[in-house]
Amino acid sequence: MITYNQTAMPRFVLAAGLALLGTVASFGVTTTPARAGTSTNAATLATGLESPAKKVVNGALWKCTGDACVGQIDGSRPVNTCRQVVKTFGAVTKFATPKGELSAEDLQRCNAAA
Repeated sequence: MITYNQTAMPRFVLAAGLALLGTVASFGVTTTPARAGTSTNAATLATGLESPAKKVVNGALWKCTGDACVGQIDGSRPVNTCRQVVKTFGAVTKFATPKGELSAEDLQRCNAAA
């Protein structure tokens, strides 16, 4: 004879439902695209480039078109990264990180690397 445990079935259904919900939620999080611009630095060159350029600066790829350059965050202090960008592409008039732009004083220190 088969006996039915009335308390086991609702627990099983609850556990299965929670597992399914967790799977759906985690799938939604992993397939959500990253927000653009959250992990990049941007520089405006004082003199635009004649043709687009791609170069590795401090281990991160930088892409420049005209006077606009964008590169991944490399872990260095923004002023140090800015100095390397100046050495690679030329003087900058603006250098921005996800946390904000460099001050005029920091830009001056950055451009001293040229």
